Amino acid sequence: MTVRVGVLGATGAVGQRLIQLLDPHPDFELAALTASESSAGKSYREAAKWRVDAPIPEDVAEMEVAATDPDEVPNDVDLIFSSLPSSVGERVEPGFCEAGYVVSSNSSNGRLDDDIPLTIPEVNPDHLDLLEVQRDERGWDGAMVKNPNCSTITMVPPLKALDEEFTLTDVTVSTLQAVSGAGYSGVTSMEIIDNAIPHIGGEEKKMETESRKLLGSFDGAEVHHHEMDVAASCNRIPTLDGHLENVWTDTEDDVTVEAAEEALRSMTGVDLPSSPEQLIKVFDEPDRPQPRLDRNIEDGMGVATGGVQETTDGIQFNCLAHNTMRGAAGASVLNGELLLDQGYL
Repeated sequence: MTVRVGVLGATGAVGQRLIQLLDPHPDFELAALTASESSAGKSYREAAKWRVDAPIPEDVAEMEVAATDPDEVPNDVDLIFSSLPSSVGERVEPGFCEAGYVVSSNSSNGRLDDDIPLTIPEVNPDHLDLLEVQRDERGWDGAMVKNPNCSTITMVPPLKALDEEFTLTDVTVSTLQAVSGAGYSGVTSMEIIDNAIPHIGGEEKKMETESRKLLGSFDGAEVHHHEMDVAASCNRIPTLDGHLENVWTDTEDDVTVEAAEEALRSMTGVDLPSSPEQLIKVFDEPDRPQPRLDRNIEDGMGVATGGVQETTDGIQFNCLAHNTMRGAAGASVLNGELLLDQGYL
């Protein structure tokens, strides 16, 4: 039996990726699409300037776009995927939860709220039970779960694998982030061609805080953030998709390259449709992973690592993930699958 789902912000870049993933999904049926007032009442084909590198699904193209309002979404929709800008999400997402909808959101608002689970199913599925606390405290019939920032989600699965074996104390990361992470109009060609931009507003703080919540422990009432120190430097480069990151870790326990690579390879997926069997691929070649070559591993849902080296106090490595698939739309869909699997739908 399929679950009827809707997408908020369906005409945007992440919304289009959500539709690409949801249209053929075995468990979800697209039943509602919302966007701005200027798009409401139009067919999706008319409202969306389709930019995904695959044809627009024909059955979705003729669906009518509704305004982003709980009253405009059918009552038999059980799950909402939100790809709204955070300023809009902060304003409208709680209204959907109050109206009884369960929301799997990619928007950054609320990710660090004490009662909102920030979840990667392969990393911290137990944090989803924070929804019980959320419902008690907010009085919602619905619920809200968040996936992390696209740069955070790239490095956290490898960090999880290393932390379980060697206990992380300090993490330093420098990112090389694709332009799609800024949205279609986020960076102009004159800014980025033949250039790199060593600043992405708010990105460093997101990586430094979200990673500690994701790797924290849940005691049934609250999440205790991981005690490691995290320092991030975020940079925009002229690649289309795929965030590449250089990571340095200090560990409590001694670690060798061989032991670190084995820990990374042992990080498995979970029994959900969108989770790859092997979550982390480890490259032996010193010049991998690369965005153009490796962003689409496991249909864009895997994490590629390589360049593993010993340092004085731990391990250095490189990691890469597709920022609009694993880092955004795919992450939201995976959280939706976890909600279904855990009985929240």
